[in-house]
Amino acid sequence: MKIPRLRLWIATGLVAVAGAAGALTAPAAHAATGCRVDYSVTNQWPGGFGTNVSITNLGDAINGWRLSWSFAAGQTITQLWSGSVTQSGAQVTVADAGYNATLATGASTSFGFNASWNGTNPAPASFTLNGTACTGGVTSSPSPSPSPRVSPSANPSPSPSPSPSASPSSTPVSSKPCDIYAAGGTPCVAAHSTTRALYSSYNGNLYQVRRSSDNATRNIGVLAQGGVANASAQDSFCSGTSCVITVVYDQSGHGNDVAYQGPGGAGGRDTAASATSESLTVGGSKAYSLYIKPGNSYWRDGHLTGVPTGSAPEGMYMVTSGTHVNGGCCFDYGNSETTRKADGAGAMDAIYFGTSCWFGGCSGSGPWVQADLEYGLYPGGSQSWNYNQRAFTSKFVTATLKNNGTSRFAIKGSNAQSGSLYTLYDGALPRGYSPMRKQGAIILGSGGDCCATNTNQSQGTFYEGAIVSGYPSDATENAVQADVVAAGYR
Repeated sequence: MKIPRLRLWIATGLVAVAGAAGALTAPAAHAATGCRVDYSVTNQWPGGFGTNVSITNLGDAINGWRLSWSFAAGQTITQLWSGSVTQSGAQVTVADAGYNATLATGASTSFGFNASWNGTNPAPASFTLNGTACTGGVTSSPSPSPSPRVSPSANPSPSPSPSPSASPSSTPVSSKPCDIYAAGGTPCVAAHSTTRALYSSYNGNLYQVRRSSDNATRNIGVLAQGGVANASAQDSFCSGTSCVITVVYDQSGHGNDVAYQGPGGAGGRDTAASATSESLTVGGSKAYSLYIKPGNSYWRDGHLTGVPTGSAPEGMYMVTSGTHVNGGCCFDYGNSETTRKADGAGAMDAIYFGTSCWFGGCSGSGPWVQADLEYGLYPGGSQSWNYNQRAFTSKFVTATLKNNGTSRFAIKGSNAQSGSLYTLYDGALPRGYSPMRKQGAIILGSGGDCCATNTNQSQGTFYEGAIVSGYPSDATENAVQADVVAAGYR
């Protein structure tokens, strides 16, 4: 079936207002503005499809955007990420998510969505940006009134803004993991880290700490846009007392913040992890890890905020440590039960990292990257030991998992400081797990049937990770691993 793809130029008229003292009294000129839109259907199945939409700003900087179009065949958006959507009949408007509101000249942003369709699925014929119809070209500034005081830079006949040399679907050099996933058509729906931004444009908070002396809290952000955590803010706030990490914020814009599973957090029997158990450097800058010990864990019910459910495809990665592990159940990161109970085969889809040998017959002592699919930690496609497995004992470890929800899943791992991903398993789902029955909660640090009425028995370290909508390509995962290596964990 043909998958529609549409790329076009959009021009918008924005007014630049001069306000400096001594400015010319000639009428203000309209800014030369325009952008490129790439509308690409990335997946299509009976009754549904997934789409990635990229916008590249070719004119003056934009602070806040709204992209509108009409569907021609009754398509209806059911889920959208990296923006907010309103739809009335055929008319659709997507607004920025806040963190991606500002677009400098030549900058790009993207959002994605899943939608339903029936019969045909044509691409939209046209778009409007910030209320102005597409014209098919870039709008240039009109010439101001002649004046000897006009600087040469105000010449009314500059060269038109050139097209960027690469399409918005290619990965920029400065891209972070969630930029890479989005460029691959599998955008992050949850992105967590205590060490760095996972989007090149992210300039928000990474996590929250609470100090014991007065129970005050402080949000810890990044040193600069797209940068490393501001560890000095934590050091100052926690000086002379102890601190715990109460929340790890979601950078994706979906609001999928994970809170500790205990009173005052997400509810349950666990406690928050110490904020100062382990410090490290990322790119030469100090940061702190989420250092999980037995009795610590984090959770979020994300089934209404973008986390895939049922048999929808998804992928995920995390950076963890091969030196702080045990065999307790279960150091997981990924998709889990909203009930916090073991609800049957396929109710979970999460990365496990540790030394647990669930079904027996394991070779060596681990730690291993496995898939927690509920009712078992799977080293491969069955309960038998997968002899393609290998232990990852390095200080920093990258682990990935992807699952198409109906027939196939893949597990990979690597040293997070060097090298490429190693494929541990890529094949059929275990018997009884097709289709998957994911519930859409997010677990970090424990198994799925924890910790509403019991406590976590596992230990592990979490530095960063993300959950994505769709089945990531090998090339996308390789690019994420390359970025992790380039981040400089030490």
